[in-house]
Amino acid sequence: MPLLTFDVIQGRSESEIRTLLDAAHRAVLTAFKVPARDRYQIVHENKGYQMVFQDTGLGFERTDNLVMVRVYTSPRSEEQKCLFMAELARELLENCGVQGTDLMISFITNSKGDWSFADGEAQYLTGKL
Repeated sequence: MPLLTFDVIQGRSESEIRTLLDAAHRAVLTAFKVPARDRYQIVHENKGYQMVFQDTGLGFERTDNLVMVRVYTSPRSEEQKCLFMAELARELLENCGVQGTDLMISFITNSKGDWSFADGEAQYLTGKL
């Protein structure tokens, strides 16, 4: 169960945001093989001056089409993470016009006991999941 948060510069339409979220969910399904309804996404829209994303010395420029994605997840293999990153980049380019240099991804790993889906219960630990 990954939770994806997106930080973008404000100005995208509701339709553009929906397309972005749908594309990201397809990448999750492909890379992590989770059930279709295992979908948790949050979008934060920011003013341009509130997001500073340089290139860590890699020599490229970013635009206002920047998308920062954080993936909160239980441990995933390096292969799964690399597949997700590649799939997300492909999906966002093909469906949203987001160039690879405007995509940044970070994984935040936690354990199954760190999740409660409802009722203050850790369903992974109680055996419901």
